[in-house]
Amino acid sequence: MSETNGRSGTSNVRSLTDAIRKARVAESERTDVVVELREAERARLDMLADELRNVFAEVPDGDEQFIFQISGGTQPRLWIDMTSLVMMARDRRTYRFVKDTRFGRTVILETADLDDMADCVTQYVAERIIERERALEADWLAERILRADEPQKAEKPASERRAAMLRKVRDGSVQPAGQPRSSATMAAVSFLGGLLVGIAALLAYAWFKIG
Repeated sequence: MSETNGRSGTSNVRSLTDAIRKARVAESERTDVVVELREAERARLDMLADELRNVFAEVPDGDEQFIFQISGGTQPRLWIDMTSLVMMARDRRTYRFVKDTRFGRTVILETADLDDMADCVTQYVAERIIERERALEADWLAERILRADEPQKAEKPASERRAAMLRKVRDGSVQPAGQPRSSATMAAVSFLGGLLVGIAALLAYAWFKIG
């Protein structure tokens, strides 16, 4: 009996209040860690943005394909354009430059060196600007070609009509102005002339007979 009473006397007394307090402390500590990590990621992205500030300022006016903005949220990101961004890797020290394509997300460069990442982003921006200039040049050239083809398309029916007329002339179905008539017309005229001559001869013969 004494042994049982001894065990019951040393049993732990559990308190829900103490458990809630401990859980809140642990949650606060985890939140502090997350906030610190997020702030550390944002600070590194800010450093990269500072390195690229002059590059962003030199983008031609009217080129609206770039964003150049750091977004908040659970994981801060430096957006370059609508499909490419720089974020920090899991170690929070390595920059990761990624691009979304129709084949999935592609890692362009992953490095812990700030200068290397800044150079890579600068090269990417330059290539995108050149691609845009080529696209605008192609659009301008295509529009110019279409405009040049419009007069030819307007004259095409007339040229087709002339070609059809020439084919009819060669076939003999149409006679050009100022040219002698066709053989069929000449034969008809000769037949009518002969018929008139015959009638005149018969009338002359009858006249002499009666007289």
